[in-house]
Amino acid sequence: MNKKGFLLMILLFTFGVLLAACGGGTEDGDNEDTGSGEDSGGEPEVEVEEEGTGGSGDEIQLGSGSTGGTYYPLGQQMANVLNDNVELEGFDVSSVSTDASVDNLARIGRGEMELGMTVHTTALQAVNGEADFEGNAVENFGFMGHIYPEVMQVVTTEQTGITSIEELEGGTVNLGPPGSASNAASKLILEAHGLEEGDYEAREEGFGDAASQLQNGNIDANFGFLGLPAGNIDELATQREVVFLPIEGEGLENIEADSDYSQLDIEPEMYDFLEEPVSTVTAYAILVGSTDLVDEETGYEITKQLYENTDSIEHQQGQHMTMENIMHGSEGLPLHPGSERYFEEEGLLDGEEAEDEE
Repeated sequence: MNKKGFLLMILLFTFGVLLAACGGGTEDGDNEDTGSGEDSGGEPEVEVEEEGTGGSGDEIQLGSGSTGGTYYPLGQQMANVLNDNVELEGFDVSSVSTDASVDNLARIGRGEMELGMTVHTTALQAVNGEADFEGNAVENFGFMGHIYPEVMQVVTTEQTGITSIEELEGGTVNLGPPGSASNAASKLILEAHGLEEGDYEAREEGFGDAASQLQNGNIDANFGFLGLPAGNIDELATQREVVFLPIEGEGLENIEADSDYSQLDIEPEMYDFLEEPVSTVTAYAILVGSTDLVDEETGYEITKQLYENTDSIEHQQGQHMTMENIMHGSEGLPLHPGSERYFEEEGLLDGEEAEDEE
């Protein structure tokens, strides 16, 4: 072969390699995982009528919340406890970031997720087909246990001059991520104080991200269902004079009349900067499980091993996961068959409750 022919073969080979490389680069590139969670800003689908395929085998997903909230780190530790103690063959739980309560229940309804963390009031709305679930009731889940009390904490800073929720008219307010109980409750609270959508500029972000905006003066108030005390608020208090906006008086009466939230005082010992109790509303964070994708035996082991090994949970809110509290938030909700069997073994269901579940 002469020199020109040899050079031509090299050029053709090089060109072919380049074409192959360009052609193979698009298959995975368009499917890059951008992550999910409360802070994603996407509107969660509440459509639950289609039956999904769910997880495969015994691989289980536990829907939590945003990486900056309470659900996500606590959900990670709950998954670790289950993986360390449930001895069913092939059993494996992964805690995943989601848009929290509404999103978790909707995914369970669509058969896309096995377990989820949610506020009990949102679960009641789901099973009754109300609010975000109007026309799309979720009937394939059951209560599996109480997690911790969620407390609505509405904060601003002294520099805003705002001292009441009514004074947020015309202001910029973070409601919490779409699909979260915080978002739905924030709108309810504002409405109960005479503020409709349009009376304020709404932001819909996770509490942690919005706290930095509050610190920088870019928003006027931040709403969030959080455990007590909340680390994001403690951190904000190191940079600004934090002011809690109370939920009380006629506004509180309206909320209690229109929802299942109940009144709670945030006591001064919860925060170093707090000098007197602040009235607010509370609900229970609970664990729910799919009755389609989690069979009775698996549900029984999940409840038993989780609540008999909560001493392994280091997260501060794990202290509330006790046998004394385990049924909190269950009223009005169906029980998961496996969890119900465990509750009955432990004598946690009286005769009337047991009959209602049969």
